[in-house]
Amino acid sequence: MKHILLFIGTRPEAIKLAPLVTALRARPDDFRTTVCATSQHGEMLKQAMHWFNLKPDEDLQVMQVKQKPADVAAAVLSGAGKVIACHKPDMIVVQGDTTTAVAAAMAGFYADIPVAHVEAGLRSDNRRAPWPEETN
Repeated sequence: MKHILLFIGTRPEAIKLAPLVTALRARPDDFRTTVCATSQHGEMLKQAMHWFNLKPDEDLQVMQVKQKPADVAAAVLSGAGKVIACHKPDMIVVQGDTTTAVAAAMAGFYADIPVAHVEAGLRSDNRRAPWPEETN
């Protein structure tokens, strides 16, 4: 049995990873599936998780008033490292180009855990606006 740890921090991540979480959880003899919410986008993430009847096993709750990307990155990196150490997964899954994705992937790399990255890419042709996270 392989243990898969998925990090989800934003509504688009929840929407895009929900089918994968559902498919993994439908095969409990093959996969132990752990979902860690970072709550990078707080309430919007909760709404999306509810739509797909997903409940996180862990929640870092990094959302802060007037948060900056560096603050989110530091909180996710630190929190993800602790979750990884606690759960000892065989693989980590991240989605997209968000701060959650890049920080959780870094935490996986530092822990020597393989990271699967689902979909990312520059949509705006501008690395600074309107979505600076596209550089991730």
